[in-house]
Amino acid sequence: MDKETRGKQGSGELKRSYDEKFEVTPEYRDSLPDMQNAQAASIEGSDVPIIQVGISGFRLPLKYASPDGEIMPLETHVTGTVRLESGQKGINMSRVMRTFYEFRDEVFTPETLEPVLRRYKDALNSLEARVKLAFSYPMEQESLRSGLRGIQYYDCWLEGSLDHSDRFRRFMHLDFVYSSACPCAAELSEHARDNREILAIPHSQRSKARVSIEVAPATEVSLLELRDVCLAALRTETQVMVKREDEQAFAEMNGAHVKFVEDAARLLYEQLMDDERIVDFRIVCAHFESLHSHDAVASLAKGVAGGFTSGFEDYSSLNT
Repeated sequence: MDKETRGKQGSGELKRSYDEKFEVTPEYRDSLPDMQNAQAASIEGSDVPIIQVGISGFRLPLKYASPDGEIMPLETHVTGTVRLESGQKGINMSRVMRTFYEFRDEVFTPETLEPVLRRYKDALNSLEARVKLAFSYPMEQESLRSGLRGIQYYDCWLEGSLDHSDRFRRFMHLDFVYSSACPCAAELSEHARDNREILAIPHSQRSKARVSIEVAPATEVSLLELRDVCLAALRTETQVMVKREDEQAFAEMNGAHVKFVEDAARLLYEQLMDDERIVDFRIVCAHFESLHSHDAVASLAKGVAGGFTSGFEDYSSLNT
């Protein structure tokens, strides 16, 4: 209804008030404009399909199983999208949010995402749907020599998709923070000591690997297992609780496992390649250099057709 039509229907001055007693009847609800489901003629711009449209940054506590099986609620950032076909104006985005409140008592795993996706894919009458749950997952870590224990937090994502052929796919992502001691600096430091009797300290830096995997149908991979894959490949995970003997042990461990960013990516590839539960994977590593004013980065993918690619460009997102 345009302004001219509204002006003809009433000449009285609009009230500035909020009626707390007003009740919405079914008839009144049916009379409300629904712009998302407006006719195709109301579409602005080109009438083309939109591959993903939905919500991002929606937060709520969802339940997950801890490594020892206890159920814990974690603040979760939800991204939920569907495909919008040409000829359709928009979607009712609140239906994505309402779906998660319907499932909020479930314990979330990659498998739980399938009924969630089917629910809001059908509710929005879409051919495709995607969802991503981002959260910080706690796991206990034991110190290297003192026996102290602390809680390490890992940034994780669970992701699911339903395509136009109704195929469900599951993905997991984990950020693993480790120390990388430079092999070049280690050799140069030894050279200074051996040839000039000069004390030199090789540089190392905090580093991050972002590991993304697609889980094979009818199999399971836990976040603990994914963390342990990273630990077995890279060894030098940053520590939570540290006494002097732990700090010395960490220095020794870095000396035993020096690595360039290229080494880190290949070590992870070696660990992931032979796991039959993992259909596909991508590895992105960033070493936040203490020598240079820039970072050293590498990305590597398994190379599955139609799967992950190595074309990862937003390396700066790892340095947060």
